Amino acid sequence: MTAPLTELDATAAETGASATKVFQQKTTHATASAERVAAIAADALGALHEVIRKHNVTYPEYDALKAWLIAVGEDGEWPLFLDVFIEHVLEETVNANRQGSKGTIEGPFYIPGAPRLDGEGTLPMREDEPGSPLTFTGQVRSVGGTPLAGALVEIWHADALGFYSQFAPGLPEWNLRGAVVADADGRFTVHTVQPAPYQIPHDGATGRLIAAAGWHAWRPAHLHLKVSAPGHQLITTQLYFDGGPYNDSDIAAAVKPELIIAPQDGQVSYDFVLDKE
Repeated sequence: MTAPLTELDATAAETGASATKVFQQKTTHATASAERVAAIAADALGALHEVIRKHNVTYPEYDALKAWLIAVGEDGEWPLFLDVFIEHVLEETVNANRQGSKGTIEGPFYIPGAPRLDGEGTLPMREDEPGSPLTFTGQVRSVGGTPLAGALVEIWHADALGFYSQFAPGLPEWNLRGAVVADADGRFTVHTVQPAPYQIPHDGATGRLIAAAGWHAWRPAHLHLKVSAPGHQLITTQLYFDGGPYNDSDIAAAVKPELIIAPQDGQVSYDFVLDKE
């Protein structure tokens, strides 16, 4: 009899396929004029042309690039590659003028529709969920200081082995994923476990690039959050742990000083301030 798969059997191809499927279900509303498309495409291609000239790229290297691009698609890793290497610049640009709490990248592992919790609750988890208990509290306010009653705090994170539910086998569907509705004072409390640092899936095409460049594939331990309230701009962010490894060398370049938290005795508090629409 074949033993059931566990999260340790996760592969980049399977993770990439899951991320691609999730992205394809996402509704997009982007529209652009022909002039804007032409301007962006021309600048992007021009930048690549300049890289070729600067480094005297050879035909064997060009063929290797084509083979690698094909492999990224075949492995379903475009969401992973783009979110790791590109999204942090997009996030900074899009939110440059937004007031309130700092945001950072969403990454490829967000799933909408997580179980709702009211005010205070425990994220869905296994009875024997490994990891140190963590109680996360906070308040959601507007930039003017008004508490935002009923604000929605979506939270998801990796487990103590560095794996996400719905992207690794053997994990319950909503493991360590939830959506907390803040109380009348905008306050919330989430009981969970502290996540671990992890390497992004690296046995596929993205990993081959990382290895060829001599980089590491590690992300620091973090909590993912989306915080929203009617009439206010949604914040997508991550919170990192003070003193944690890879905070200064995150492969996704997503760590910001304002997003560092320092739990004491398994408890930590962090407030969110939302700008108006």
